[in-house]
Amino acid sequence: MQSRVKWVEEMTFLGQSNSGHSVVMDGNGGEKAPSPMEMVLMAAGGCSSVDVVDGLKSAGQKITACEAQISSERREQAPRIFTSANIHFVVTGYDLDEALVGKVVADSLQKYCSVCLMLGEGVEMTHSYEVVKA
Repeated sequence: MQSRVKWVEEMTFLGQSNSGHSVVMDGNGGEKAPSPMEMVLMAAGGCSSVDVVDGLKSAGQKITACEAQISSERREQAPRIFTSANIHFVVTGYDLDEALVGKVVADSLQKYCSVCLMLGEGVEMTHSYEVVKA
């Protein structure tokens, strides 16, 4: 896998993926676009969401929506790395097995989500969830 990031102007950068997609990033803390650190959080939420949706669908669950709400803490001094992050899943569907939702969410954090597992090497990563009846 490869990607590249080009400086556009001031503190604006354009990330280009090997698959041909582009994303704008802002080095001014998200003034014009997501900051690189915000992109890391969205990547963790996206990667883990893939696991959760796929796992629940594969288990025959009638899932109608899934939202990952990511919160984090960062160090005050440079480098301002994440010290903790939580991905809270709101899973909506019909007759969902709450224990199964909990297992799929935990498995994502502990076994499958590449982004979370990389972050977990230096960041206290946690997941939580709630089930909403459709």
